[in-house]
Amino acid sequence: MRRLGSVQRKMPCVFVTEVKEEPSGKREQQPFKVLATETLSHKALDADIYSAIPTEKVDGTCCYITTYKGQPYLWARLDRKPNKLAEKRFKNFLHSKQNSKEFFWNVEEDFKPVPECWIPAKEIEQLNGNPMPDENGHIPGWVPVEKNNKQYCWHSSVVNYEFEIALVLKHHPDDPGLLEISAVPLSDLLEQTLELIGTNINGNPYGLGSKKHPLHLLIPHGAFQIRNLPTLKHNDLLSWFEGCREGKIEGIVWHCNDGCLIKVHRHHLGLCWPIPDTYMNSKPVVINMNLNKLSRKTSVWFQILFSPPCLWPHIMCFYTLLSNLQSFSPYSL
Repeated sequence: MRRLGSVQRKMPCVFVTEVKEEPSGKREQQPFKVLATETLSHKALDADIYSAIPTEKVDGTCCYITTYKGQPYLWARLDRKPNKLAEKRFKNFLHSKQNSKEFFWNVEEDFKPVPECWIPAKEIEQLNGNPMPDENGHIPGWVPVEKNNKQYCWHSSVVNYEFEIALVLKHHPDDPGLLEISAVPLSDLLEQTLELIGTNINGNPYGLGSKKHPLHLLIPHGAFQIRNLPTLKHNDLLSWFEGCREGKIEGIVWHCNDGCLIKVHRHHLGLCWPIPDTYMNSKPVVINMNLNKLSRKTSVWFQILFSPPCLWPHIMCFYTLLSNLQSFSPYSL
């Protein structure tokens, strides 16, 4: 199977969208909705959407794994945003012109400072060697997740730089009906983007962990492929989201042959998110950990199978075991 694309820029919708002057169900205090029409977008057609691989859009925060300080590192998403004066200029321009590409940016003066270790996302446009903002006026980028940085404590809870591993959730290799949590070498994830989900991320739509026992995991983008998606028609997709067990997800991301990523969110179709009883929560989970890689003194395999009703709450016993081995950071507990 070919390696799927990584998220290095804002993904366009599979349909042409329109703005309706109604309160948004996705963002509080947003007085409008962005809804999909029945017309496929030119970007989707140009990327040959019909031959693309559809995958589940997971609701978390985007991360990236690349080299830092000579070793594989987890990086958190940090967009460089305009300062107040530039943002006001940009919004006034949009009200009059409605085409952000015509706006002139002074990248050196118009944007808030970012840490020295910040890097721009790979696929953004450059002008004279400077990364340029997207249509929203942001420059997508990344910052490395340091172990003791409290701002990114939930990010750091899923990685261990001493052993160079990350805690990853994906399908079990021998049974697509199972999910598997395992420690994956960071080197195996180099140049990939992943979604961080869990107790303290995006309102925790999957109900993972608790305040006393927070739980966070990484999911590689494209990990959950959709096998029986209907035709690329507005009403067919709407019916699939509303009526199928597999449709109880945040959205769909199509991975196209040219590396382009195209999406549709439930909100594009006028549907609610988050929802109870997501498709991810319906699957049993295997925890499969080779502790040979974590401790010279320990040679144990943990393989615990949970049925769906007790799927997520009791995974914390696994964290307790790891804590006793002093493998993961204290933020895991």
